[in-house]
Amino acid sequence: MAAAFPASGVRLLHPRPWLRNLRRAARPLSVLAAALPIQNAEELTATAAPPPQPSTSTNTDKKTATPFYPKRGQTLELVCESLAYKGKGLCKVAGTGFIVMCDRALPGEKFVGRVTRKKNDYAEVKKLKTITPHRDIVEAPCEFASHCGGCKMQDLLYEAQVRAKEHQVRELIVHVGKFSVKDSEYDGIMKPIVPCDIQFHYRNKMEFSFGTKEWVPAELMQQECDEETNTYALGLHAPGFFDKVLNINKCLLQSDSANKVLAVIQDFWRDPELGLSPYDVHSHHGFLKHLMLRSGRNVETGQPELMVNFVTSSYKPELLKPLVEKIEAFPDVVSIMNNVNTSVGNTSVGEVEYTLFGKPTITESLRGLKFQISANSFFQTNTHQAEILYKLIEESSFLKGDGSEIVLDLFCGTGTIGLTLAKRAKHVYGFEIVDQAISDARRNADINGISNATFVQGDLNKIGENFGEYFPKPDLVITVNQVFAEIKSGTNYLCIV
Repeated sequence: MAAAFPASGVRLLHPRPWLRNLRRAARPLSVLAAALPIQNAEELTATAAPPPQPSTSTNTDKKTATPFYPKRGQTLELVCESLAYKGKGLCKVAGTGFIVMCDRALPGEKFVGRVTRKKNDYAEVKKLKTITPHRDIVEAPCEFASHCGGCKMQDLLYEAQVRAKEHQVRELIVHVGKFSVKDSEYDGIMKPIVPCDIQFHYRNKMEFSFGTKEWVPAELMQQECDEETNTYALGLHAPGFFDKVLNINKCLLQSDSANKVLAVIQDFWRDPELGLSPYDVHSHHGFLKHLMLRSGRNVETGQPELMVNFVTSSYKPELLKPLVEKIEAFPDVVSIMNNVNTSVGNTSVGEVEYTLFGKPTITESLRGLKFQISANSFFQTNTHQAEILYKLIEESSFLKGDGSEIVLDLFCGTGTIGLTLAKRAKHVYGFEIVDQAISDARRNADINGISNATFVQGDLNKIGENFGEYFPKPDLVITVNQVFAEIKSGTNYLCIV
């Protein structure tokens, strides 16, 4: 199985006295992960292994390889062998074994690339033209797929995406987890990937950015260089750029309700009479920073619920009032929020939050539990696959179900995993650094009448050797993202990679 992290990313604990290799635990390790659709570039980033080193070449490669020293601007004819770091195509220069990485190159694709950057053991190239397309090519349904920072793999067959992701997780298990493929334990650790049967409209959260200039890719302008127009933009960032925004009127990752609201905002917010200005990330002037759309559902009626969150540089509700009046007419919109972020940074989390319409949260259901989701809450972005993920977690936990066991949930977020296991455990202890997430976890426990769960705010990267003294000896430890721990002997581990 493989995992995706659309919202959280990889958090790797530095070695501590209480961290040891998983294989030294007294009971077997269960490694679990569930695959979300991986068109999203963030997901490939989260699971990707570092670029392979030339030293990993076979003996045959070493015998036949000749030294190669690429120069910036040099053009090379390459064939992509596999996907690696950040979903980039891994290639080798013929006859040399020298590693070359190329963005948007896919396995089996033969292309011409220009060297843009040289590292000590590898180089990066920009694809100039495709000679032979990759073997699993499909037509990308989104017109912006080749340029947007959200879905760079839409033209790769989903089954091929799954294979690539499984390979990347295997690389993590071997190179980071230090498991050998020859170990008898290995087959029990790496489970087959669980594909998702929904590839589009699966995300319950999308974040768009406002920009002072619309970025238009060269291909769409039918010219050699990318261009920025003087038109305001609302959309997604160009890959690798914090100041280039590609205008998006419809995103195939989010719900139909969210796309309808996005379309209305796009049609309306540029009206000069409204006096709305996008935030300039260079001059640090302007009002509108981000637009966040979150989708949920009313647990009682099953009807969709949509939250619209405007992130602004200051609190000026009179400027947002015309937009609010337009949006609140949609029956699915139950919450319109305003997060105020006065910092010059590009984050969408505000220092202060205001409710402009409706209620401050939306709701969602997972494994029979009700969760309230605020504007800045962490929640699995693929609700459909999260249901499958949590079912697998429950099955793989091997809890007796007699209420006699202690569960320790590290990096618990809003407590969703721990709360789904609480009915089978004596007590659940959750630890998380984000204060708002802990508040949400406690609130969700109250909503569901769960009294045997304790959530503690704290930085797990800074704990001491006495960490295990703050809770009873756990029977099950749930941890995530390459964190291998042995808190106390006799503990079963459930690691979500």
